[in-house]
Amino acid sequence: MQTSHIHFPNEEGQTLAGLIDRPTGPTRAWALFAHCFTCSKNLKAAKHLSQSLTDAGIAVLRFDFTGLGQSEGDFAETSFSSNVGDLLAAAAYLETEHEAPSLLLGHSLGGTAVLRAAHAIPSALAVATIGSPAEPAHVQHLFEDSLDDIEENGSAELTLGGRSFRVKREFLDDLGRHDLLADVRQLRKALLIMHAPLDDTVEIDNASTLFLAARHPKSFISLDKADHLLSRDEDSRYAGHALAAWASRYLPTAERPPLTATPAETVARTYSDSFTTELLSGGHALLADEPESVGGNNFGPSPYDLLSAALASCTSMTLKMYADHKGLDLRSSTVSVQHGKVHAKDCADCESESGKIDEFLRELSFDGSLSDAERARLVEIADRCPVHRTLHGEVKVRTRLADD
Repeated sequence: MQTSHIHFPNEEGQTLAGLIDRPTGPTRAWALFAHCFTCSKNLKAAKHLSQSLTDAGIAVLRFDFTGLGQSEGDFAETSFSSNVGDLLAAAAYLETEHEAPSLLLGHSLGGTAVLRAAHAIPSALAVATIGSPAEPAHVQHLFEDSLDDIEENGSAELTLGGRSFRVKREFLDDLGRHDLLADVRQLRKALLIMHAPLDDTVEIDNASTLFLAARHPKSFISLDKADHLLSRDEDSRYAGHALAAWASRYLPTAERPPLTATPAETVARTYSDSFTTELLSGGHALLADEPESVGGNNFGPSPYDLLSAALASCTSMTLKMYADHKGLDLRSSTVSVQHGKVHAKDCADCESESGKIDEFLRELSFDGSLSDAERARLVEIADRCPVHRTLHGEVKVRTRLADD
């Protein structure tokens, strides 16, 4: 999974902070994730869920709602409606910058917000909730001890999850304005409801209410003994794997055929949407890419990185073979290679007098009981590595057009 930081404006012009998690291979679809009430995009469970989706080829945007995490704004000025607005802003960002989301996922009240927003996101083919209330007003039970104070003074300072938040009367009033079950009945998208029977924050009856209100296709997955925040790794990873398997049934299938090669071939394939390149060499699948600084996704080493890796690995193997043959006490050898280009005029031992020269800086280190003479000999042997000789020898690259 490759993660990058992004920012986008909400409907009020405030900047929301998000993370985009992308697969290391081709992206088949995009998902939008909404975190739980007063949580953030950095919740460990959110990362595990995202990891499972990216493993299935689904890229994920997870972000902080207004006034939470790294997003701008005052939480006291937000409401359930503003959360829905933030979701629509995130979906619009994805549509403009990447691809409109095909999957909507929400945890706790984030799932309730996803159900409310889904009708306004036509690209969404599937919706999933985790431990979500069947009505927004369910969260009022978190404020029971402060309801009178909120009614009398218009707001109150609450402590939730060890953090202080100010909640206004307008927040509570907004919770009661939404007919979520009507939204669920008219969803017309595949729906997955995940809930733990022992959830003591949002009772399992909420899942039953949502499931009965929804039309097919709909599914339910029990999260067994998980707590509301999926705080145990095994619970969040299980939920992620189950979600990815379910979503794969409703999202577009990958249209790209698998790469094939004979044992004697190395085959590379690059599509028009990125520099990310699939490689198949010696029966092993690899990825090559370019750094983000030059327009790549940095999902794999660059071509010159791979060339440096070939020289480093060949050198290390050659040293091992020589040490075995001579019975040297070489427990391990480490080879570091850096590639760069230098001006010919700055290279005293180069034949070229103009332009730039490719230069590989190779550094060797040995672990073992070796004499100075043995160490010096190993340095000489490094130059006998076959890849080293290829780079110094006469090379012909012959190109032909393959038969269609």
